[in-house]
Amino acid sequence: MTSELTPQEAARGALRAGLPLPDDRHEAVARTAAHIHSVISTLRELDFGETPPASSYRAGREDADATV
Repeated sequence: MTSELTPQEAARGALRAGLPLPDDRHEAVARTAAHIHSVISTLRELDFGETPPASSYRAGREDADATV
């Protein structure tokens, strides 16, 4: 398991990305990053099996006769 991003690390990362943060935003950005990381970690645990990637979906090409 990785350690959570500290407010100082969030500030440094934002600065490297060209997005300097005001001092009062460091903590909120670090908390938001931790939340996003936890959601992504949960998604990585899902077994999608034979599910095709989203890029293979074409809107409007469903069978109108298909039973649900």
